[in-house]
Amino acid sequence: MSPDKNHPKNPSYRQVCTGASGHVEVLHVELNDPVAHFEELVKFFFLFHDPTTADRQGNDVGTQYSSAIFVQDEEQRKVVNKVIGDLESILDTGKVKPYHGKKVTTGIHEATEFYPAHQEHQEYLMKNPNGYCNHYMRMKEWPLN
Repeated sequence: MSPDKNHPKNPSYRQVCTGASGHVEVLHVELNDPVAHFEELVKFFFLFHDPTTADRQGNDVGTQYSSAIFVQDEEQRKVVNKVIGDLESILDTGKVKPYHGKKVTTGIHEATEFYPAHQEHQEYLMKNPNGYCNHYMRMKEWPLN
């Protein structure tokens, strides 16, 4: 997303919480070998994240909590689309029910500038061991190995 008058560059946590900043809370991961490990990372994402709840993760509701994957190029976009297709096929069978729905709503977006969380939200659960987290392992492994 490009910052503009309605979407500030590097917004505060409070600005993001309003849902009006145009930003999404994400985890930034850098791979040493993206070609070899990108698909594995996308599958891992779906093991602990519910991709079927639009603009929601657990009790957290709003566009800032939408399910999103940011890609660097067309090859990564193809990988994400393949994994989503595989996941929807799995969900259609009804044999695996780790999510709230059957339709993957995860958006695929071109990666733009990433802004790290402000210091109070870095390593949040380490600082707040009893803090709320809506992510957990929904499956032990990818169902189509």
